[in-house]
Amino acid sequence: MAAHDETTRTALVTGASSGIGRASALALRDAGFRVIGTSRNPATLSADQRIDGVEWLALDLESRDSIRALAEAAGPIDVLINNAGESQSGPLEELPLDALDRLFQVNVLGPVQLTQLLLPGMRARGFGRVVMVGSMLASFPLPYRASYAASKAAIKAFATAARKELTPYGVWLTTVEPGSINTGISTRRTKYVADGSPYQRECEAVIARLDALEASGTSADDVAETILAAVRAERPGSLHARGSNAQVVFALKRIAPRSLVEAITARKFGIRH
Repeated sequence: MAAHDETTRTALVTGASSGIGRASALALRDAGFRVIGTSRNPATLSADQRIDGVEWLALDLESRDSIRALAEAAGPIDVLINNAGESQSGPLEELPLDALDRLFQVNVLGPVQLTQLLLPGMRARGFGRVVMVGSMLASFPLPYRASYAASKAAIKAFATAARKELTPYGVWLTTVEPGSINTGISTRRTKYVADGSPYQRECEAVIARLDALEASGTSADDVAETILAAVRAERPGSLHARGSNAQVVFALKRIAPRSLVEAITARKFGIRH
């Protein structure tokens, strides 16, 4: 990374006790950063979840007071990895509004609030990196994943649109979009489909296919490698994708008609109508 000593930089990783967050915390620690990780309740973390050399603070993204308290407790932060979030599935017709409210608070409004609180310090010091951990579903939306895809598209839009506001101050916003990643998140996904729903059979088939792809997907370490590269870049790009043949599918997206890309995406998950 240009023009600074990494050992003096502090990185904050939300949702650092598992998956991509844990792998990112480890990668940043090993690269010489001071790392602060968050979980809902650090006191309940098991020995396996804790990481030597990583400091822990509490964060509940559903609570705006918790977000403010974290920003105050963390102090000056140079690198923010907005990783914590919720995965959700279900047919659009049956998604409960309170579940949508929670999803967008956790996946969009919470990370945006935390970013807002930390940006003034980054701007004043003339250096900052903010990484939004998104999903390739934001670029390739999938039936029965509309709410999750929409939340990840929203957080990407915040980062992409605001980049030019902040680059004059040495602060760079970027989005990392993982494809199918083997992190165990499928076991924690909230699912909304009613028994007897006209969508039930197809929804469950699509989610089963998604779970199978995630079980054999790219490792969290690979995504963390991409995140670290973005953090260390002198001029990080606006979007970095990793996994699920990202180079090929994004090239296809650029040259193929939208209807063809949508049809290919749907067929991959067993939807042929």
